[in-house]
Amino acid sequence: MHLKSLELTGFKSFAKKTELSFNTPITSIVGPNGSGKSNTAEAFRFVLGEQSIKSMRGKRTEDLIWNGSPEMGRSNRASVKLVFDNRKRLLNLDVDEVTLERVIYRDAGSEYLVNGSPVRLRDIVELLAGAHIGASGHHIISQGEADRILNATMRERREMIEDALGLKIYQWKREESEKKLERTDENMKQVASLRREIAPHISFLKKQVEKIEKTKLLKVELQMLYGDYLKREHAYITVSKQKIAEEEQTPKAELSELNHKLATSKKVLEETHGKDAKTKAIIAIEEKLNSFRKEREALSREVGRLEGEIAGAERLQKIQGAQQPDSVVIPLSEVEGLVKQIDAVSTDEDEQDAGILIATITRIKEVMHVFLEKHRRKKGEGAEDMAKEIGELSTKKKGFEEKLRVVQEEEKKTQEEERALRAEIDKEKDSSRDAEKEVFRIMARQNELHGTLNALRVRAHELEHLEGDFKRELTEGVLLVGREILEYETRELKDGNGQTLNPQAMTLEDRATQEERRRKVEKLKIRIEDAGGGNGAEVLKEFQEANERDQFLAREIADLEQSAETLRNLIAELEQKLDEEFRGGIEKINAEFQNYFSLMFGGGSAKLAITKPEKRIRRDVDDLMDGGDAAALAATEGEEKQETGIDIEVNLPRKKIKALMMLSGGERALTSIALLFAMSQVKPPPFIILDETDAALDEANSKKYGDMVENLSKHSQLILITHNRETMSRAGVIYGVTMDKSGVSKLLSIAFDEAVAVAK
Repeated sequence: MHLKSLELTGFKSFAKKTELSFNTPITSIVGPNGSGKSNTAEAFRFVLGEQSIKSMRGKRTEDLIWNGSPEMGRSNRASVKLVFDNRKRLLNLDVDEVTLERVIYRDAGSEYLVNGSPVRLRDIVELLAGAHIGASGHHIISQGEADRILNATMRERREMIEDALGLKIYQWKREESEKKLERTDENMKQVASLRREIAPHISFLKKQVEKIEKTKLLKVELQMLYGDYLKREHAYITVSKQKIAEEEQTPKAELSELNHKLATSKKVLEETHGKDAKTKAIIAIEEKLNSFRKEREALSREVGRLEGEIAGAERLQKIQGAQQPDSVVIPLSEVEGLVKQIDAVSTDEDEQDAGILIATITRIKEVMHVFLEKHRRKKGEGAEDMAKEIGELSTKKKGFEEKLRVVQEEEKKTQEEERALRAEIDKEKDSSRDAEKEVFRIMARQNELHGTLNALRVRAHELEHLEGDFKRELTEGVLLVGREILEYETRELKDGNGQTLNPQAMTLEDRATQEERRRKVEKLKIRIEDAGGGNGAEVLKEFQEANERDQFLAREIADLEQSAETLRNLIAELEQKLDEEFRGGIEKINAEFQNYFSLMFGGGSAKLAITKPEKRIRRDVDDLMDGGDAAALAATEGEEKQETGIDIEVNLPRKKIKALMMLSGGERALTSIALLFAMSQVKPPPFIILDETDAALDEANSKKYGDMVENLSKHSQLILITHNRETMSRAGVIYGVTMDKSGVSKLLSIAFDEAVAVAK
């Protein structure tokens, strides 16, 4: 026996705990009308997961709970417990006994338990489906439903037969697969939508990355050209400074000696001609010329310095204009000053004192914050301040140029006075002329030496301008290429023969060639600035992340497409399996149906036929074709597939009756019983519940019914709810259900085997 017992507590009319044991193949439940015996069949539906309260003769959940009577209060819960013998592993659980229990409460709460552990309804359905058991169907035939299979539509009849054949599990899997396929298709649409959303951004980032890559190549080229240019420029400036310093030594030494001689000659001249007014005038004029010369040289240096500052400011203004709005150019000297400050507060590498290290780090952070705050204030002021500074420098330069012009004019006038006075003195032939001539010779030589030194100073000023340009180039190079450019001194330059050039050899090159290098550097810098500049690390990182996400989404789509294809194949296999199982089951049912039908009617024939109402569908299709609605045509084809059902064809002996509507009530009952028993024989369920299915049978047919019940009990346990004496006689145990004035159903039992033994 698979079914061991049924326990009811508070379920409908069974207010108290009531237990029915099933120890025989056939168990009969009898009792007067209204005693509650059919509630036992509904208890089976309830515990097996039936969700339709209407099928259990109720409207609400609380209608299934004992509602009380004058003698006994109502219950707040109802429970039904069903116990299976699972030694043959009827249910897919590795235990010898399985208990299913369902409990409902008046607040509409519900719970399911398997061996005392809470589970979901879905778990119950899956567990029972494997054992060919369901909450309703062919194995639970309640009162008034025996004729349902004959009155059902072809589609409903097909569903009943599919349930009897155990195809629900395949249908459930197919439905699950179809739902998964729908979710997969929806996910594919969402993933594809995400790819479409990020595609423009990736395209934009790709163009930015291409610009950055182009900029990198330009920077590599600029770095190589910069290294050559800076190396040669630094060598030229250094060697030129050394040459000027060497060339200044001889004139300065001679000028110092001449100053000494001039002082001596002037002393002699003053002693000899102390009262000579012309001599004094010459001396005064020379002193005045010397003063004008010094002032002119100072003004020339100042004008040259201002020209260098203006050129540097205009160059810096151009750099700031090409840079991003939030950039600030920091002079190299200030960066070097920051490094010196950090070096000043750094501790020894061998120092292990954590406090000193923390203090040092804190001080370095303060220095960095001060440096950052100082130059942050410069952001936004750069262009305006630079323009203002250039204007001020230009004004100063004009002022100094005007002063220089005045000094030059005064010096020219004084020189003319000197020439005129000298002409007068040359006419004099007294003895003091030798000393005077010596003074004139010394002063003339001094003028020549001063001219030489002035020329050297002009060259020195030019070198200062070149050095300023050189430092600005270094700053721009660091901003555009990076600190690697500062390693230009380590580069080796070679001539056409492969020989390494020394600094002196580099200065022999024509300056026009170096100027051409500078123009190339400027062109590359402009191209880099036009390309965007910067290292683009953030753009590259964002592009990589966006590209990785796009590739991930592409893999997701590929995986989803593969999953969708797998699900389609699975659905096709399940549909094929369903079709094969269904058609094979129909053949087996027809064989059993013919046997039972012949037994019931003493001959005749009966069979199930798979039908498709082609005429009506074809007419609908024709109408749709006239309208030209392809979508509606597809919907009609789907409807045609759904309309496929089961028709019942019967041929009674000695009667020309083939349509079901022409059968009498008794003939319909016999036909439905024969079909139900035939369905049960194909894949026998563990138990079958028949609730007064024999009510319409006469005595002769009741005997045939009893014989079929006994034959059916060889394959399934039978629980018979009946009033028929013939049916009762086939039972091993009879449970009698009575109801007293309290309205509570009570149970009495008779075991025929024990009764026979007692009677003997």
